[in-house]
Amino acid sequence: MNLPAELDELFSAARHGGLAWRTLLKPGDWLLLALALAAVAASYPLLWRGGSADRAIVKRDGAVLIELALNAPRKVEVMGALGPTLIEIAPGRARVLADPGPRQYCVQQGWLTRANAVAICAPSHITLQLSGPQSSYDSLNY
Repeated sequence: MNLPAELDELFSAARHGGLAWRTLLKPGDWLLLALALAAVAASYPLLWRGGSADRAIVKRDGAVLIELALNAPRKVEVMGALGPTLIEIAPGRARVLADPGPRQYCVQQGWLTRANAVAICAPSHITLQLSGPQSSYDSLNY
């Protein structure tokens, strides 16, 4: 196959680890790339909603057991299907500290800090959800 000398050099440099592809980009291409990166960076805080949480809602089988303000540290024990689940509250955050479930997924979730964050202890039928003044929507809402 006969390639023009210029293309042959580019392909040869690419095969040997060179960055000759950069020579194909014009100043307008670089400007477009810079604008696209700036648009992505600027849209991140605008699209990442949820805000800060001000209360924790603990549910069992979809029914609210207790609502807790996130303003003072405390530990609360709620009875689930498998036994007691321990919820820990700290200012501005909450977590499932202990659960009798076999895989401990809700405990591994760690501290929840944003509104609408959820830790689900499926075997115990316990759900810990944070709520705040701003509501956001995610795949759990339907």
